[in-house]
Amino acid sequence: MSAFPCVSRTRGPLCLLLILIWAVLSGGTAMGQPAAQGPTLRPDTMQARVAACTACHGAQGKAGTDGYYPRLAGKPRDYLYHQLLNFRDGLRQYRPMTHLLTGLPDDYLLEIATYFADQHVPYPPASRPAVSASTLEHGRVLATRGDTARGIPACVACHGTSFSGLAPAIPGLLGLPRDYIGSQIGGWKNGLRRAAEPDCMADIVQKLTPEDIGALSAWLSSRTIVEPYVPDPAGSTTLPAECGSQAQQR
Repeated sequence: MSAFPCVSRTRGPLCLLLILIWAVLSGGTAMGQPAAQGPTLRPDTMQARVAACTACHGAQGKAGTDGYYPRLAGKPRDYLYHQLLNFRDGLRQYRPMTHLLTGLPDDYLLEIATYFADQHVPYPPASRPAVSASTLEHGRVLATRGDTARGIPACVACHGTSFSGLAPAIPGLLGLPRDYIGSQIGGWKNGLRRAAEPDCMADIVQKLTPEDIGALSAWLSSRTIVEPYVPDPAGSTTLPAECGSQAQQR
């Protein structure tokens, strides 16, 4: 078997990127020149294979440092798997992710999703965003009660009683940067992000105003996580809308 694990498991640009990352982290470069001493990845392990992921999403997928790349660690396996499929197949638009995943088989994407779902690392402390108290209160009401007059269900109705997600495929909403939350809701709203039909999130976000999105992003990102922060069990609640991604179980 090759010293570079991706050779036997992947093809194309992801393989090349993994080789480069592996070479640098193991003390060399693609040109064979010495590099600064750093952590060594043992070949043919999932830790080595997902080096291209953790380069942006942080060690063990605990989140990037720039407020945009989200946490992967501990998310429901099927949620992570569906997102990998969606990036690869064009339902979710972000060119670097699509570039890395093009050509990778479903079973390998499931392995990647399982690896990150099994990682459990502490969450960073929440920080209060620089918004008004009325904005935070508006976000709290939408997240916990929704707006029945506009047909907007509460976030908590789908995303778990502690906003920690619902197995097998609905993610938690806490521990995410404010900018990331806002950008993803915006992605649903403008069609850059989609899911299996019926796409319940796409329907809900069309009812949200820019003020709603800003308030939700601010309130959710300001919440302190109480451990253990794990998804609610499958079947523990009845969803207010039919969601294709929840029904699309592996």
